[in-house]
Parts: sequence; C-alpha cells; structure tokens
Amino acid sequence: MMQIKSIIILFIISSFVYSQTIQKTTVDTLPRARYSDIKEFSKVLDDIFNDPSFSNAHWGVVIQSLSTGEYFYRRNENKNFMPASNLKLFTTALALLQLGPDYTYKTTLYLNGKIKNEEIKGDLILRGVGDPTITGRFYNGDALAVFNQWADSLINMGIETITGNIIADDDAFEEESLGNGWSWDDETYYYSALTSAVCFNDNCVDLKIIPADKIGKKAAIEIFPKTKFVTILNNIVTVSDDSVTEIDFYRERNTNIIQCFGTIRKSETEVKESITINNPTKFTAQVLKEVFENKGIKIRGQALDNDELGISRDYQKMVPLFTQVSPPLKEIVKVVNKISHNLYAEQLLKTIGYEKLKYGSVENGLKASQNILKQMGIDPENLQIVDGSGLSRLNLITPAQLNSLLRFMYRSKYFNEFYESLPITGIDGTIANRMKNTRAMNNVRAKTGYINAVRSLSGYVTTTDGELLTFVMIANNFLVPLKLAENIQDLVCILLSNFTRGNNK
Repeated sequence: MMQIKSIIILFIISSFVYSQTIQKTTVDTLPRARYSDIKEFSKVLDDIFNDPSFSNAHWGVVIQSLSTGEYFYRRNENKNFMPASNLKLFTTALALLQLGPDYTYKTTLYLNGKIKNEEIKGDLILRGVGDPTITGRFYNGDALAVFNQWADSLINMGIETITGNIIADDDAFEEESLGNGWSWDDETYYYSALTSAVCFNDNCVDLKIIPADKIGKKAAIEIFPKTKFVTILNNIVTVSDDSVTEIDFYRERNTNIIQCFGTIRKSETEVKESITINNPTKFTAQVLKEVFENKGIKIRGQALDNDELGISRDYQKMVPLFTQVSPPLKEIVKVVNKISHNLYAEQLLKTIGYEKLKYGSVENGLKASQNILKQMGIDPENLQIVDGSGLSRLNLITPAQLNSLLRFMYRSKYFNEFYESLPITGIDGTIANRMKNTRAMNNVRAKTGYINAVRSLSGYVTTTDGELLTFVMIANNFLVPLKLAENIQDLVCILLSNFTRGNNK
C-alpha cells in the first residue's frame, strides 16, 4: 500500500511540473495492483481526492462495475454539480434513443414560382430543419460543396437568371440569441455559435491572419467564406520576432462587424480563428446567393431571412428542387462527443423537440425526453438542464444521475454507437494527448468537460481482469490550475486500468 501511495504522490507532482507533451515518451510505472477487497482500493482513491489543493473545492465521483453492480467508489454522488460538456452525454444518448443512429436531416431548396426559358420566375427558399453538417467537416474540407453542387445543377438545367429572392426559412426552430446562462464574454468565439434551423459552416466565418512583409505594417486577413455579410476591422500589426503574437477578436453585439486587434510576429506562418456570426439563417442565404452569382447566375432579388417577410410557408404547394441528406446521426454524435462541438449538441437537443413535438426548442427537447430519463432511473424534477452542450453554468446534475445514464446506455441497443462516439485516451478527440504510454491508453472511453472552475471526465474503463466499469469524475469550484484536476482524473483512470481482483498474474 505504501508503494502505491508513493507512486501516486510522485505521479501528481511530476505531472504538475511537466507537461503532457514531455511525458509522451515515459512508460506507465504503476504496477498491476491487487486488493483484498474494494474497501482497500477505495482508501487509495480517498487519498487522491483528499488532495489539499482541492480542500475548498468539490469532487463528485462514482465508479461502478457493470458486471456485478458493485461500487468501487462514491463521493458526493447525490450532490448537484455543473457538468460542463459532460452534459453532452445526456444530449447524445437522448438523441440516439429517440431518433435512432440512422436518422438523417433533410435540407431542401424549394422553387416558389415557375421556370420559363432560362429564368426562375420567383423565389428560391431554403428550408432547414436543424442540420449542422453543411460544413467542410463532412465534405473533404469544402464547406461550399453542397451549394456549388446546387449551382451546377441549376446551370445544367439551363438557368441563367433568378428574378426573385434567395430566402432561408428557419421556422422549425425557436429564435434564440445566446443560450440560457451563456456568457456574453464568449459570444464572439466559435464555441458560442448561435443555433438555427438553417446552419452553414458551423455558423461562423473562418479568419486567417497572415503577417505583413515589413514590421509595423498591418497583417493581411483572409475570410472564408468570402462574403459581404460581415465587415472586418483590421487592427493587427506585424511585429518583430522578439515580440509576441497576441491576437483577439470582438464581434459587436447583434451585428456582423468583427474587430480584429493585436500583434503577430513576422516569422509566423498564419493564425486561424473561427468567429460567430449574427443571424445564421440570413448568413446562409447570403452565402448561397453569392455562390450562385459566382457561378454566373444572375439574381435580381436579395438574400433574406424568412422572418423579415413574416410569411408562413406552405411547402406542399412548392416544387422541391434539391434535397441535401446529412450523414447519419451515429456520425454526428461522434462530432459532439469526440471534439465536444457545442453547436452540434445544441442542434440535437432542439431536433428532438422538432421531431417529437413539431417545434425545435430546448424546452421541447427536454419535454420529449422525460419518459426516457425516468427509464434511466433519473427523476427529471431532480436535475436542471438548460442547454444541450453544457456551456451554461445553470446546468446542474448529480454524478449518480450521469452514472445511471452510462449504465442505461450499456444495456441499450445503441450502446455500440454511443461507445464509439466517445474519445479514446491517447488516440483521438479531447483526450488524444492524455494518459499516453500508460495502460489507460486506448482503453478509457470518456467525455471531457470544461468551463471555468469545472473539469469533468466520465465514461467507461476496462480493468486488467477485463471488467468494464463506469466512472464519473466532476470537479467544481477549484482555484488551482486546470492541469492538476486533469492529473487526478488521469491517475484514477490509470489505477482503474491497472486494477485486478487477483485472478490474473
């Protein structure tokens, strides 16, 4: 026992001092630990979670065997915690269970008018139902692939002119600015992208900052997609190499004016950042219009959000020209969990509401999920979920509730899709650089979570004996560096990976 405790102390100290990148070549030195009973192992975990650095913070922990139901460890398991992105486990599980892994979105471009000679006499209306995947992520890096394909199809039909407007209709989802409890300070940045039934390029523009050839000159800024929808105010200056690259951005509230300021070293190749846009629906319509025009199609009308017109559309009376079918849900949940994509998570929760209650809102998504939560053994009245991503600090769940979800999904028919969506330690996703060269590598499947003073890690781990466990570890309200919370989580995962009941040598 003293040997294990000494190794634990050394692990925490060395991990705190040295970065994970330096540790990549190290080898897991923890022995395969046998214990006379779980109580003995629990004492080891107590020593870890009683770290004095967290004396004024809170740990919520549950570790349980899926085969026997035996608890390896419990700590504050029935207390409320902010889960951060561990909430995405709820969102993806509920989406798989209610929509099915093969569910697809269908985004349709309708003709509201008629075709005569080489003209479309009337409007083209893009009707969205929440698809977040019209990005480069699923189209070989080409976010414009779908729109270019539609433009080429119109040209092949002989269309030269559109007399009306390009309109995007987002009425399938609620109108919303920031999510409930989201910070205004984060509104500019990609992880706070606004939701919409009509999405394109993660509802962001991508900026590339390139230093000038002379010190003191302004850097160049390239924007994708190239669009008139946003205005860039460039105040980024090229500086000498003994200075620092320090760049920030600010999108003025309720506008698409993006201020770029700071410095970039002359030796830098480039700096990339994605910035949110206001009104994703009109943004999508504008980019679609510009793609058509760049292909040589003349458009006499404007790019509009259907809300500007206040018209309720009857699509039974229109002609569907093109329908884009998304990748299946089982691929979409991988994006949510592996790279912790907030927009995708928000879209999924609202999609549940749209498919089950005919209107996509957070409230409807949760309302439609009440019975499934009860089947998981979770009382919907005893948790507070206000978004799909976990970005809000108003979300409150207990470790026991999250553990119940993990256990329920293990028994569900969609466990494989759920399990495959989780990041793999040392391999991919948000834990690609954690626990490398340990027995936890390529073993632990877990979702991370982070907002200020919150660090969570929950999922599945297999012991040396081949026993599959669920685990939930959530730290709240700590003031120490984030890395120390991660070190404790990593150490516990490594110990669990090395755990044996003594049946194997």
